[in-house]
Amino acid sequence: MSLLNDLINLNLSDVTEKIIAEYIWIGGSGMDLRSKARCEFPSLGSVGISAGDQLWVARYILERITEIAGVVVSFDPKPIQGDWNGAGAHTNYSTKSMREDGGYEIIKKAIEKLGLRHKHHIAAYGEGNERRLTGKHETADINTFLWGVANRGASIRVGRDTEKEGKGYFEDRRPASNMDPYVVTSMIAETTILWKP
Repeated sequence: MSLLNDLINLNLSDVTEKIIAEYIWIGGSGMDLRSKARCEFPSLGSVGISAGDQLWVARYILERITEIAGVVVSFDPKPIQGDWNGAGAHTNYSTKSMREDGGYEIIKKAIEKLGLRHKHHIAAYGEGNERRLTGKHETADINTFLWGVANRGASIRVGRDTEKEGKGYFEDRRPASNMDPYVVTSMIAETTILWKP
């Protein structure tokens, strides 16, 4: 029996615990349960296309576990309308030069480019994203691009540590939970590295 089958057959009563066990197996860093119906699992240290690979495997594992448990999983960015947060696929991004001394200036230039191509990115960042990106619930309005330090209501958020240290990474908060990770990561890289305004 494969390791994956062993993990699927673990005698864990709680679906959440089973998801954590499965995700740790694929190299993730764990999971953050946001509510009984919503959770987040980060994928740290992914390089290039492997971020997409990890997300697809994680989605598959999640679908298999929920199928076994008799529950339904949805990757819709706002599966139930209401006065609460939707589900995004916030994407942390950096290049080597962004993580080196002076990287904060490179980060700001990259963010400026992302702003110039905001509509282009939004069009590819997931179906139904307009129901999530309303300008409320820690999102920027879908039609407005803005960025800020420690601003969860921005399109692009820069962490306080990145600003303080003058290097690091930024978070694109626009992608929806149903986004195609290969499309999103390639678009961010193409816009910030290759695209000339």
